[in-house]
Amino acid sequence: MIDLHTHSTVSDGTETPTELVATAAGAGVTVLALTDHDTTTGWAEAAAARPSGMTLLRGAEFSTVSPDGRGGEVTAHLLGYLFDPEDATIVAEQERVRNSRRDRLRAMGERMAAGGLPIDGEALLARLPADSPAGRPHIGQALVEAGVVGSVSEAFREILRKGGPYYVEKYNTPIAEAVAMIRAAGGVAVFAHPFARTRGDVVEASVLRDLAREGLDGVEVDHPDHVGEDRATLRALAAGTGLLVTGSSDYHGTNKTNTPIAGETTAPAELEKIVERARGVEVLAG
Repeated sequence: MIDLHTHSTVSDGTETPTELVATAAGAGVTVLALTDHDTTTGWAEAAAARPSGMTLLRGAEFSTVSPDGRGGEVTAHLLGYLFDPEDATIVAEQERVRNSRRDRLRAMGERMAAGGLPIDGEALLARLPADSPAGRPHIGQALVEAGVVGSVSEAFREILRKGGPYYVEKYNTPIAEAVAMIRAAGGVAVFAHPFARTRGDVVEASVLRDLAREGLDGVEVDHPDHVGEDRATLRALAAGTGLLVTGSSDYHGTNKTNTPIAGETTAPAELEKIVERARGVEVLAG
């Protein structure tokens, strides 16, 4: 069982890296990737917690902006695996994105307070580590704690949605630059959930073809937010472009409850291709 997309409390999950590894082991996961948003802070803890029979791929989910293939742009997520975490370009860019995330949380908190919601952005930031990639799920958790909503998912639907009265944009790395950055640091770059229509940030197939020519390694096909028809389209596109195919749960603990850990998985042959291409950091093999 290979799950290549999970999150811990280091970003917007609800389990520490240690707890996440334990959850994965309990579910029978044999290969786990930790891919917190815009940070590698959880790598060491996850490695220390790894049981002897589990293989760990260290990675991150990069916040990017991508052409949508229709003349506009959309927010996109790019999974980077096994890159050098000390690469100067990646370190600087992840810090830039994290700072923008914190600025966005502060600004959204101000809008909510002005609108009568019991959210104090500064107080919320003070609860998080100084280098935390603060995100909307943290506001969602605060709204749950205040009794405004019943779940983080409800908070996103009712209050935190993109385009809503409290939403604030943040800086995202242009996706072609992020692909090049990951590859230059010895990593493998995979486009995360490109057809997640419920999120609204969907790219055309032409965008993936263009990125494949620019060095993109793979595409996340089997994902909780992908319907069957879109999975078939992506699988055919991957076959025609040579992109690797991954499947992942995008596990966030109780922040997202639509798919359990390893509810979507990656084929062993695709994992082997990822490992063969990587030259940044080693796989911690079980």
